[in-house]
Amino acid sequence: MSTNKQELNDWSNRIIGAAIETHRYIGGPGLLEKVYEEAFAIELAFAGFKVERQVYLPVSYKGHTLESPLILDLLVNDSIIIECKATEKYNAIYETQLMTYLRVAQKSLGLVINFGEKFVRDGIHRVVNKF
Repeated sequence: MSTNKQELNDWSNRIIGAAIETHRYIGGPGLLEKVYEEAFAIELAFAGFKVERQVYLPVSYKGHTLESPLILDLLVNDSIIIECKATEKYNAIYETQLMTYLRVAQKSLGLVINFGEKFVRDGIHRVVNKF
């Protein structure tokens, strides 16, 4: 699926709205990451997105495919990678991890969404790869 910057930006705004709705509806912080991921995937599908969960991404090293793939939490419309977190203390390493996923998957845009924040809008971090 070929996407342009404006389309990705529009999608990311709608994805953020879906994250806020998920967090609000489920009752805020305090649950496990996988609970938020599953509920968020449902909310994204309600919003009309194609959502894939736990997507295996092969990693190559000098012509060899490694046995341990990367695992993407969510892939939306085959274009935006979402890394879900549920921690009360955010760490910038999550953005570095997502940038690696974007490079390996050859995608332009990703979001780290930390559902562990009191207000999820404070836990959303946009990561751009060669945008």
